[in-house]
Amino acid sequence: MTGPKLNEKSFVAGERSGTKATARYVRSSASKARAVLDLIRGLDVRSADEVLQFTDRHIARDVRKVLASAVANAVNNDDQDADELFVIACFADEGPTLKRFRPRARGRATRINKRSCHITVIVARMSDDRIAIIQARQERAGGATGRGRPQSSAASRRARVERSRQQTGAAGSTDTTTDADTTDEVVDAEIVDEVEESTEVVDSTESETVESAEAPEADVAEDDATADADATEEVTESDDVEVADDDAASEGSASDELDEADQDQAADESGEAEKN
Repeated sequence: MTGPKLNEKSFVAGERSGTKATARYVRSSASKARAVLDLIRGLDVRSADEVLQFTDRHIARDVRKVLASAVANAVNNDDQDADELFVIACFADEGPTLKRFRPRARGRATRINKRSCHITVIVARMSDDRIAIIQARQERAGGATGRGRPQSSAASRRARVERSRQQTGAAGSTDTTTDADTTDEVVDAEIVDEVEESTEVVDSTESETVESAEAPEADVAEDDATADADATEEVTESDDVEVADDDAASEGSASDELDEADQDQAADESGEAEKN
């Protein structure tokens, strides 16, 4: 009796663990294929395909084809959902080796082994808990399909409000419509408030920048006015000093003339007295 195939995750003889696909006689060594298969073992189909797409190995293209074939077999033959599949097992067996020879020096020859392998990928349906976790992760990333841009803050806030209102037991389609309209109005009001606050912050920042830019110019103007006033006072003081020097010089010359006249008059009087 043949035992269970443990490499296929079958622990009971004759048990089928999932849907598989095999590529035989792939012109690559089994060790090279195993290095790539170790990257995708246990991953869901979408993640495994992304890993193989960006793996810098030539054998990764063949492994990706085998994975796509296994998913197609599960969808077409076993009526499985592709988004609920994961790689339960994958392995590479050694195939036949082509023996060739290369001539070398002194009449010798070197053996060349052209190896091949058989690549097998087995996919199966994930558990319900794991499917719920992956779906929640995809919704957070940007919707149920997990593609496109992430949701905006307003959309996520609206979704949270919707979920909270559904949990509180809002009944009736009209009530639901009214709640949705009210939620939209609240979200729009919050967005408007945030925009106004950001605008006020930007305006205050610009005013502070303008004041800080004008302040040095005002200081420079005050310094120039002070310097002009000091220069004017210095010029006025120098003019006053020159005028005072001129007055002193003129007064000195007048006093010298009076002294000379007095001396002449005294000499005349002394001469007349001697004559008498």
